[in-house]
Amino acid sequence: MLTILRILNWVVVHVLYRLTVVGGANVPSRGGALLVANHVAFSDPSILLSCFKRLVRFLIYRPYYEMAIIHQIVRRFKVIPVSEDDGPKELLRNLNSAREAINNGELVGIFAEGQLTRIGNLLPFNKGLERIMKGVTAPIIPIHLDAIWGSFFSHRHGKPMRKLPRRIPYPVTVTIGDPMPGSSKAYEVRAAIQDLSAEAFRHRTDEQSVLHRAFIRSARRSPFRSCVSDSSGARLTYLSLLASSLATSSLLRSRLRPGAMVGIMLPPSVGAVIANLAVMLRGCVPVNLNYTAAAEAQASAMQQCNIALTITSKAFLEKMELSPTGDLLLFEEIRKDLKPWRVKLFALLSLLLPARLIEALWVPGHASADDLATVIFSSGSTAQPKGVMLTHRNISSNVLGISDVFQIESSDCVAGVLPFFHSFGFTATLWLPLLNRIRAAYHPNPLDAATIGELVQREHCSILMATPSFLMGYIRKCTTEQFKTLRHVMVGAEKLKDRIADAFKERFGIIPMEGYGCTELSPVAMVNVHSFEDTEVKQIGHKPGSVGHPIPGVSVRIVDPETFAVLPPGQDGLLLVKGPNVMRGYLNNPEKSAEVLRDGWYVTGDVAHMDEEGFITITDRLSRFSKIAGEMVPHIKIEEEIQAILGRVEQVCAVTAVPHEKKGEQLVVLHTLELDPAALTKALGERGLPNLWIPKQESFIKVEALPMLGSGKLDLKEIKQMAKKAMA
Repeated sequence: MLTILRILNWVVVHVLYRLTVVGGANVPSRGGALLVANHVAFSDPSILLSCFKRLVRFLIYRPYYEMAIIHQIVRRFKVIPVSEDDGPKELLRNLNSAREAINNGELVGIFAEGQLTRIGNLLPFNKGLERIMKGVTAPIIPIHLDAIWGSFFSHRHGKPMRKLPRRIPYPVTVTIGDPMPGSSKAYEVRAAIQDLSAEAFRHRTDEQSVLHRAFIRSARRSPFRSCVSDSSGARLTYLSLLASSLATSSLLRSRLRPGAMVGIMLPPSVGAVIANLAVMLRGCVPVNLNYTAAAEAQASAMQQCNIALTITSKAFLEKMELSPTGDLLLFEEIRKDLKPWRVKLFALLSLLLPARLIEALWVPGHASADDLATVIFSSGSTAQPKGVMLTHRNISSNVLGISDVFQIESSDCVAGVLPFFHSFGFTATLWLPLLNRIRAAYHPNPLDAATIGELVQREHCSILMATPSFLMGYIRKCTTEQFKTLRHVMVGAEKLKDRIADAFKERFGIIPMEGYGCTELSPVAMVNVHSFEDTEVKQIGHKPGSVGHPIPGVSVRIVDPETFAVLPPGQDGLLLVKGPNVMRGYLNNPEKSAEVLRDGWYVTGDVAHMDEEGFITITDRLSRFSKIAGEMVPHIKIEEEIQAILGRVEQVCAVTAVPHEKKGEQLVVLHTLELDPAALTKALGERGLPNLWIPKQESFIKVEALPMLGSGKLDLKEIKQMAKKAMA
């Protein structure tokens, strides 16, 4: 009877799913082992049973085991029922049964999270697996189920089995890791499964295709759905955007050879979206230039990328008082040459022709997901800007991870206020909407809070990406009514201070979710998400002060900065990140690339720690520590204490350091207020700061304004120069 049931299970699973099994040889052909997997859907045990020739005895939630419908079936699979409501003796007896089965040479399976994920992230692991393996010499086999989040039996897009299947067969990747010692801790097994998540994302070939080809498919599936709009009144459907982009690309045919890098100097707008798509559809690489940077930095970026043509706008150049060098193609000229009949013809052909034929006719050459998609120059807050090479896979995998944890719905609309020369803007406000077939509404100035409030209200925006500095303007000038449609507010680029988060929540009733990333990571690596709670289940997705969990497809490690040995939970160390979102490298700078890329891991330069639940807290940047009298002194911690003493929400001070003959370095505080250094240093001492952490009274320097980058972050390089000049 068991054989018949296993055959039926195999048939049903392979009808519903298209399975890809990676690392199947890691499951022993004989002898006992504990299989530990993440838990995403009700069908997880059936999927795993169909992957192995050997029977796996799963631990199952007792209420499910006792359901009359399935009891007669699951008991034949020799499952072991458990429940958090079991008394200590009964729970111990069940765990002992699992241990005995392993000692008897059987395979036992456990979903260590103890419940299905409702938030899309890997949940904390229970320590029951440690109790099962106590004194057992058999191995632990980590297993990751990928891409099943969003399927018929998962909690995404509605309750399991109460929605229509998205596709049949549904693609799922089962990645089986190397055997681990039976003495491994629960957090170590969880880390191994998170690593497998990063590996599994590389097998999502269907979804991680070339960006502009994926957009063509999006437009063909939803041609008449509203796509992009901006504060100038421009508004396009997916079909109109595709037609306009193809028509513009055809105009570039005589001026661009495929593979060339093309500069784009435009604010977030419908025009900027068309320009980026048109350049990609021509087979070229768009490079969105930082129009807030100095002319020398712009010229350097153009020289490094060998940019011969820059697409911009005469009105924008005049408003920003910009004078870029090189050959310019003005958007006003494009509109003049873009005859209405040409756009209508492309719209008709785009509607009638298959997506593959559209690509064959108007997209030159063959492109792969690992080809260069863009070059984005780092902000240069601590050093000279570097050209970060991002591939199509880098960006599309990041979009997939963000979409999973934000649970993007077809009704969502992104408020696009971040510039496309910022990696957060390029990925999250340009490509995330296009690949998810949702709307985006753009405004060119993220500091224009009053207009942004009107935009969010008019377009019913539900997702806002910003920096903590920009949130301050929204708190002051936007109304609760204007932001009532927001369901996700994600912030990055700098630390989200508690005072800003609290003020935003009090004003608008929504908690801004802090994330972490950088240009080299395309850019999002981890983020807090809204917690889930009902009468039976509580799952924590947000922990104040942390930057959340790694997004799906991303793995992290905290290591010793000198030995690179992995550190245990709670211990500060150097943050490393791995996944398909890690950049290809720095443009024309293989030496610097080799410094930060180690065996696929990106060395962030940030100091952080991870707790046992997997939440990451960034302590500081290594570059924002000073070594004074042999002790490491954190700048950000001192800034936070000063801000708290002054009771200011907005950034009014910045801590840096200058060389000191005797102590190595000396702290300097730039500030914008009239204050009493003596009273402030006394208050810092009363708050328990060590003496080495307290700046000298003569080190407080008043300035008119703190220098900021276009991304909204402090310009740390300029701050250090100002401090050196003041203290000279």
